[in-house]
Amino acid sequence: MEQLLPIFTYIAVAASAISGALEARKHEMDIVGATTIAFVTAFGGGTMRDLLLGRTPVFWVIDPGLTVTTFVIAVFTFYRLQSFSNRLLIFADAIGLGIFSILGATYALQRDISPIVAILMGVITGIFGGVLRDVLSNRIPSVFGQSTELYATCSFVGTSVFVLINSIPAINTLPASLIGALTVFAMRLLAVRFKVTLPSP
Repeated sequence: MEQLLPIFTYIAVAASAISGALEARKHEMDIVGATTIAFVTAFGGGTMRDLLLGRTPVFWVIDPGLTVTTFVIAVFTFYRLQSFSNRLLIFADAIGLGIFSILGATYALQRDISPIVAILMGVITGIFGGVLRDVLSNRIPSVFGQSTELYATCSFVGTSVFVLINSIPAINTLPASLIGALTVFAMRLLAVRFKVTLPSP
């Protein structure tokens, strides 16, 4: 599993960069704005995770390839993928949410942190980049909106599933990670498809 963590990180960063660049296009930003939003979305959650866990330098400083990947994907997305913006944004965001959530919990568990804190660390890692993306796009973060389809809840449930399965000695971390990430991903897409939200007061 340890050897696969960099691969999962690249996938999550790439997906988040796509969602950030597409969100910037929706708000009629230029290429500078799009790359900035892409970087914030891709690195925000992982940076917060590393700072809270005392993992410094943070992950993208250690691996400059992540910066190059994010920049290239942001530029390509901004100029070439605008015709797929809505569906692709939702799909890419769900991928980033799922993988980053599991990565956050995984790194927390590696430091022998309690399961409930590891779950919360997963949620923070999963949603924080999107929160920063929305703030810089001059709107209330979608995760906090009453009418927003389930978002943080998907991260919480999927990360909880991962931590629970991972606690079973007979089950390897890799299948637990895949099941957890797929749970987040599927819940998010189903929530968007069927307009599932938390109960309003």
